[in-house]
Amino acid sequence: MRRADRLFQTVQHLRGRRLTTAAQLAGWLEVSERTVYRDISDLSRSGVPIEGEAGVGYRILRGFDVPPLMFTLDEVEALVTGLRIVESWGGPALAKASQSAMEKIAMALPSSRVTEIEGTRLFAPGFHLDPKIGPTLEQIRGAILNRRKLLLNYSDAGQRVTERKVRPLALHFWGTAWTLAAWCEAKTDFRNFRLDRCRSVAVTEELFRSETGKTLADFMRKMESYSPRE
Repeated sequence: MRRADRLFQTVQHLRGRRLTTAAQLAGWLEVSERTVYRDISDLSRSGVPIEGEAGVGYRILRGFDVPPLMFTLDEVEALVTGLRIVESWGGPALAKASQSAMEKIAMALPSSRVTEIEGTRLFAPGFHLDPKIGPTLEQIRGAILNRRKLLLNYSDAGQRVTERKVRPLALHFWGTAWTLAAWCEAKTDFRNFRLDRCRSVAVTEELFRSETGKTLADFMRKMESYSPRE
């Protein structure tokens, strides 16, 4: 659980009870009592009106509430546009997550401003997308998270198909296409692979670890230093 989420849940637990002990909070949040004491101290310093003491219990003064998330109109449009892009271009799992995130944003906004989400006129249509791209992206995203090598049957710009074993490092979206940044074992160098040119993608059982010269940070440094020919 992220610390921000834990602090929010701590406040919710303290608001809902007359007195809550550190041991109870530690059990509910699955952390140590020491962590609870540190969180209570940090919340108090940030202005949350917590009363009580270690060994006795804690409570929040009556009337305290967590204010709703407040966004400017531009911030709402930025969030909605980003989520719509991911929903259209990000594959099935990310599309579902985008819809869920949109619902959470709507619930967090004051009721008087929820219409701003529906009123946003910035869209990312996915009418003509290749339906194979989404599942391919999900496969590769999983391989990146689990540090598993991939086998690609890849077609280059000249329609030549080769098999590549790669270390997947990151996915980049360029507005009309996704590319995979990877360390290619055949070329012993970094390569970018367009997802729409992947004839097939197979996740192997072979794991890889971070090695100097083959990391995403190394890839980014190389891309930044690259100067295209005039």
